[in-house]
Amino acid sequence: MTARSTRRTTAAHSRTAAVGAIAVAGALLLTGCGDQTEKSDSGDSQSSSGAPLADKLPKSLRDKGTVKVGSDIAYAPVEFKDDSGRTVGIDPDLADALGKQLGVKFEFENGTFDTLITGLRSKRYDIAMSAMTDTKNRQEGIDADTGKKVGQGVDFVDYFTAGVSIYTKKGDDQGIKTWSDLCGKKLVLQRGTVSEDLAKAENEKCPAGKKISMEAFDNDQQAQTRLRAGGANAGSSDFPVAAYAVKTSGGGKDFELVGEQVEAAPYGIAVAKDNTQLRDALQAALDAVIANGEYKKIMDKWGVAEGAVTKAAVNGGK
Repeated sequence: MTARSTRRTTAAHSRTAAVGAIAVAGALLLTGCGDQTEKSDSGDSQSSSGAPLADKLPKSLRDKGTVKVGSDIAYAPVEFKDDSGRTVGIDPDLADALGKQLGVKFEFENGTFDTLITGLRSKRYDIAMSAMTDTKNRQEGIDADTGKKVGQGVDFVDYFTAGVSIYTKKGDDQGIKTWSDLCGKKLVLQRGTVSEDLAKAENEKCPAGKKISMEAFDNDQQAQTRLRAGGANAGSSDFPVAAYAVKTSGGGKDFELVGEQVEAAPYGIAVAKDNTQLRDALQAALDAVIANGEYKKIMDKWGVAEGAVTKAAVNGGK
């Protein structure tokens, strides 16, 4: 997941606890379907033979046999490196299932989250898949901070729903239960995310002399490290990510979730506006994966079934 403004979006819409029942804390697994960054043993991409939706892809991608995916691979459990260095998580597993429908291999390439859309525009990537919240600003190429047009925008194929959470050091919540409780405190988070947007919006409501001190990092793991070391009062990230950190960091002894998650919104696979054929192929493949049960297996495997969608919407974000 928003998620992530470049992992997420504006804070204009209150995320409810729609996915509050996600059982990440009790059911997340550390295994993956395989390294999405590696080619097959033969060195060739997966053959389209037997792939039911291969003909929906643009010919250039069918001929190449691969779809290059821009992703910030440091956002467990959505995408991360396991102990052996393999790229694993919800997104890589889902990409593998989509690849079987389309007859191609999805190859993940690591990048800083707030540069992924730029990489998509420059055609460095074919798609961006990185717990990215589908928002109107991103669809229209509007900078969330300035309100100015900064690019063509992107289309999204929505595949999951998640909210944003606050977490603290375990046993030391300092009375933090809501975003307003962060006034006068220091918050760590990932740069360009909905968490950052929410903190900026809340800061405008804080009284003089009690503003939120924000420290933004390139990735969420760096923010967690700072909080773990006592360099902040709280951290914020997408609910699945925060819950995973609470479950796994220090064997579950480092952090605790506080309050309700907010800003429930869809994660989307980002596609360039002028690549409607690829967008529609991804939508068809996701609907097929939902219909054949593979999608449910992936959601259950990572303990995030409550964030599952029942169909592949295009540009469903607000």
